[in-house]
Amino acid sequence: MATVQLNSGAVDFLARFTGSEQFEKTFREGMGLVEETANYLDGEGRVDARVLDRASAIAYATESMRLTTRLMQMASWLLLQRALASGELTANDAGREKHRINLGDIGRGTEITGADQLPEGLKVMVERSLRLLERIKTLDIMLQNRGTEESEATSPVNTQINMLERAFKVN
Repeated sequence: MATVQLNSGAVDFLARFTGSEQFEKTFREGMGLVEETANYLDGEGRVDARVLDRASAIAYATESMRLTTRLMQMASWLLLQRALASGELTANDAGREKHRINLGDIGRGTEITGADQLPEGLKVMVERSLRLLERIKTLDIMLQNRGTEESEATSPVNTQINMLERAFKVN
């Protein structure tokens, strides 16, 4: 993917980032988790849910909905960034679509009665989705703030590289 130059002479971070291996890795991870979750919930997850007591079954249904909502919001964000970078959407089009994506209210949520009995497979997917969500939220903030670091005394490229390193740091 060609790097886009802004009027100021700075490199367009969105174009560079969405063309990077890091973005592709995040994109594949997000889309893979969507598919893996759908397969689990339609297969093994149904079997796991049948043995739960009433409170745990309600917790399972609630956590499944939280998980699928979180994944759909993250997938929407990833697809929007890819479409914007490839020129399929203009910045104005992307701005109109972005308001439909809400990364803020899809985190862990409040503790649910019966959650301690949730199947391990669901718990693992929830934790993976929450880690991915935090990385995507960091990237979203970086993309929203791109260009604001250009006024810093350090190199804009170094600033962006440092932010990428923080975004992809595994805890």
